[in-house]
Amino acid sequence: MGLDIRWPIGIMFSLLGGLMIIEGLILGPSAKALNMNIDLWWGIVLLVFGALMLLGAVRGGKTPPSA
Repeated sequence: MGLDIRWPIGIMFSLLGGLMIIEGLILGPSAKALNMNIDLWWGIVLLVFGALMLLGAVRGGKTPPSA
């Protein structure tokens, strides 16, 4: 069983981060708290975390699960 848990975690966080970035850009000033666009910043954090998980999975040498 060669499932590397970093693949699904990386894909999930990357997709959620991308969606939150899009939402933060579309809503703009209406989604601000403390003078920050929370959706945009958390989207960036989630996207970076997802990318790091995917990078770790690729460098780990295991192949992604087939559908």
